[in-house]
Amino acid sequence: MAEQTATAAQPAPAAPPAEPHTRRRVDGAWFRRNGVYLGLVVLVVVNLVITPHFASTGSLRLQLVQVAPIIVVSLGMAMVIGTGGIDLSVGAVMAMTAAVIPLYIGYGTFGAIAAGLIAGLLSGALAGSVISRVGVQPIIATLAIMVGLRGLANITGGQIKSIRDPGFRELGSGDVLGIPWVVLVAVVVTLVVWGLMTRTTFGRQLVAIGGNARASTLAGLPVKRVLTTVYVLSGLLAALAGALLVARNQASDPTRLGQLVELTAITAVVVGGTPLTGGQVRVLGTVAGALLMQLITFTLVAHNITDSVAQMVQAVIVILAVYAQVGTRMRRRSRA
Repeated sequence: MAEQTATAAQPAPAAPPAEPHTRRRVDGAWFRRNGVYLGLVVLVVVNLVITPHFASTGSLRLQLVQVAPIIVVSLGMAMVIGTGGIDLSVGAVMAMTAAVIPLYIGYGTFGAIAAGLIAGLLSGALAGSVISRVGVQPIIATLAIMVGLRGLANITGGQIKSIRDPGFRELGSGDVLGIPWVVLVAVVVTLVVWGLMTRTTFGRQLVAIGGNARASTLAGLPVKRVLTTVYVLSGLLAALAGALLVARNQASDPTRLGQLVELTAITAVVVGGTPLTGGQVRVLGTVAGALLMQLITFTLVAHNITDSVAQMVQAVIVILAVYAQVGTRMRRRSRA
């Protein structure tokens, strides 16, 4: 009887883990991390099959030149979103840069670009200070700056102005060993942002603040300084993107330049895997997201589908990407 009682008291053996469920969870995580790269590869293969001259040197060069400014501004947006914020003013900063450059073109190429970068720096500093020190919500602060800068750019820049400076001509249409200057600039910016996010204390602090700003403050992290710096960097990169577009177009058009760029940048960041809630910045994913959005637009336009439809497709992609992020967060909470 005692032996039977001891046997009955023993705990039942643990059930084996549910391998199929675990496999599905791993596969889902893999797709969330790498879906943008998979989509990019699939779209390239599709275009190789259905789009004439897609793989030609001229076509590839055109795509890279067009997407380079988007990559630059998207990387700034990725850092902002990594803190849990948003920057709606990047398009207006690009327009302001386009308005400033003709005013200082007499100081040479670098002088004009420096003036545009200073305008972006001041805009970012204003946004960062209002958000981090006054406590205004990022969407409200940057929306106000967006409206104000658009008006100021239109007043300052006015109508289209041709830029005949040799330096801007070289930046917009020149190359080094066959690689366009604007593409090289985008590559350098990508490497710098990647190093900043993965190899510096600033990058770790940014991610920590995005994950939990209150806990970061209690831990003694310089939250206000980091937030201000992030928006300054976003403003600088937006201004640089504006300068690249002015160089590429060989003209300044503040009334049109940068329109809806903020939405394209947000799309690239979200599709690239950076969560809107912050706490993570995927630099290479953002670059892949910008390339994917550019390739989607090119594919549709190449097959006589209007750009308006391409914008609608981008909107659907954003909704799906955000839905995937929300679904992932809810599943993690349910397992917790």
